[in-house]
Amino acid sequence: VGLDQDQWGLDHGTWSVLAHVFPDADVPVAQLSVDATKPASYHFELGTKLAALRDSGVLVLASGNVVHNLGAVDPSRGNAGTDWAHRFDDHAQELLTSRPEDALALLEHPDAQASVPTADHFLPLLYTAGMAAETGETLDAFSKGYAWGSVSMTSYRSAA
Repeated sequence: VGLDQDQWGLDHGTWSVLAHVFPDADVPVAQLSVDATKPASYHFELGTKLAALRDSGVLVLASGNVVHNLGAVDPSRGNAGTDWAHRFDDHAQELLTSRPEDALALLEHPDAQASVPTADHFLPLLYTAGMAAETGETLDAFSKGYAWGSVSMTSYRSAA
């Protein structure tokens, strides 16, 4: 399958990342759906199971946002984040870079409801944390930024 020139063919979260990482579309892609009817713990546990794929040379890419509140988007804020977005995102970074096995505790953070009003963009982070926890790794925040006050673009990868 070649790179789509006029349509995504994949979910925008997958396509928007892979189009830059593999611009020639020369890798096979198997996209998984997020079952939003399942609790956060289910997604974390699924991440622990996905860790075994890496031993087979499979790149597991989980695309989402740590902070994703479209109801609070304010284009006038540009690349600045709100105070609550920074607090939640900073706490996520502290936790994921030292204790990814405790990632579910993020949902107890005082700013969780404002930062994650719907879980669809947050759940992929739990897969990443689950994989790291399963292998005893920590995560590294390799990119950090904000858009319109209420979306963080922080990205994580295995620190190993």
